Amino acid sequence: MADYKTDIEIAQESEMLPITEIAKVAGIDDKYLEQYGKYKAKVDYNILKDMKGKDGKLVLVTAINPTPAGEGKTTTTVGLSDGLKRLGKNVMVALREPSLGPVFGIKGGAAGGGYAQVVPMEDINLHFTGDFHAIGAANNLLAAMLDNHIYQGNALNIDPRRITWRRCVDMNDRQLRFVVDGIGGRVNGVPREDGYDITVASEIMAVLCLASDITDLKERLGKLIVGYTYKEEPVTAHDLHAEGAMAALLKDALKPNLVQTLEHTPAFVHGGPFANIAHGCNSVTATRVALRLLDYTITEAGFGADLGAEKFLDIKCRMAGLKPSCVVLVATARALKYNGGVPKGETGTENLDALEKGLPNLLKHISNITQVYKLPCVVAINRFPQDTEAELALIRNKCKELGANVALSEVWAKGGEGALELANEVVRLCEEENDFTFSYQLDRPIKEKIEAIVTRIYGGKDVSYTSAADKQIAQMEKLGFDKLPICMAKTQYSLTDDPTKLGAPKDFTVTVRNVKVSAGAGFLVALTGDIMTMPGLPKAPAAERIDVDENGVISGLF
Repeated sequence: MADYKTDIEIAQESEMLPITEIAKVAGIDDKYLEQYGKYKAKVDYNILKDMKGKDGKLVLVTAINPTPAGEGKTTTTVGLSDGLKRLGKNVMVALREPSLGPVFGIKGGAAGGGYAQVVPMEDINLHFTGDFHAIGAANNLLAAMLDNHIYQGNALNIDPRRITWRRCVDMNDRQLRFVVDGIGGRVNGVPREDGYDITVASEIMAVLCLASDITDLKERLGKLIVGYTYKEEPVTAHDLHAEGAMAALLKDALKPNLVQTLEHTPAFVHGGPFANIAHGCNSVTATRVALRLLDYTITEAGFGADLGAEKFLDIKCRMAGLKPSCVVLVATARALKYNGGVPKGETGTENLDALEKGLPNLLKHISNITQVYKLPCVVAINRFPQDTEAELALIRNKCKELGANVALSEVWAKGGEGALELANEVVRLCEEENDFTFSYQLDRPIKEKIEAIVTRIYGGKDVSYTSAADKQIAQMEKLGFDKLPICMAKTQYSLTDDPTKLGAPKDFTVTVRNVKVSAGAGFLVALTGDIMTMPGLPKAPAAERIDVDENGVISGLF
């Protein structure tokens, strides 16, 4: 195999335009621009109040169930936007911000790949504009105020055994999952069991990404439930008078971050909720601003379509009043082989039989998009260097046999030029009328909504509930949270709640072990399987390969 430049080498060789020029391309007036150096800026969300006219087309990029390495969803999203630009379209890409945890863990950087990247990739992957730090600070301020309230006399009668608010840090650190704090004597607080989540799993991240403005942000922050009293009544951030200070920490984080692709297409990179636990989409604010500014907005949702697209469509679009024009479903030969039973270490070898066995996974996702949500869909075959012509032809031919739109995407190697076939198909599909609908209605009972997702989207037969989940659902109904949308927390590797069941299983049962309310975000989280809110580092973390030289040039990010 030929030697390939790393993502960071390609990014560092690129010539970026000043962010003021990118803002002009996007139609953003200087008065809304807050520069963070030469190549990054925040855009004042008040721009939405001053922009008239109708929204452009919204294109969602999602994927089949992935391998642990990911299938190039961000790369495809970026490359597609550059392809549309090459067709003369006014386009913007809207992405999530990377978390430091995965950057230093397994996956490395998350700013696209090859010749389809957003830059400056080192900044985006590391501290960027400080949004995640602000979210962590707001989260931990609330935790500090909560424990201080208990220490100072506990006027709200909070039960220390029923505290649900955890501290957070933007790092994969399994050592912090469960801790005991407040020890060391009376002056050091009230001893209790506690724990940390990764920052992207904080409900404040979801709140920031769903808030429409600073007023909405404050209202949502005030609704955050931090625990329960001895009488089992919820205690909120508003009860602790915390939302004003938290909003003060988050006022700049609420503003979308403007950067550019390697081909100088404007890009918003803003927010990044955990796709397993929260809704896994970039901010509503960034999406809305992009839609109002330009004719096409290309955005992505986390992990496979059973998680990412379902949450984007059933939660984000419902809450924000968005209507997608089409969906791009990313498939790779390696993910199809993985879903066909090939171990992840052998997916680089040609195996047409396994690839064909993995196709039902792709077909299930296509069916969900076109039949359940009633949206136009195109399969983007994301080409990797090791893919053979026979594998690519098999995927294309099978998709065509089954009436699925399909296009080859070679954006990793060729940038926007490698997305022209896909871009043309997206333009065509965006002109089609669609009858976008949701997979369930909000006014149905909690269990009925969960069962709709499991049977309609995952293809399962039934849902079982632990006794704890049954009690929690009853409590949610009693507290009036039964009309909220459902945010399923499950593995990204399978349509089931078991990461080892690949492909497109049938007649399976999903077990819901806990149901909790994210009252600020405005959804119920149904936890299945063994989903961690604080990941750990692998045996050989990516951090071991990251370095910086005497000139401040970073290497090893990817």
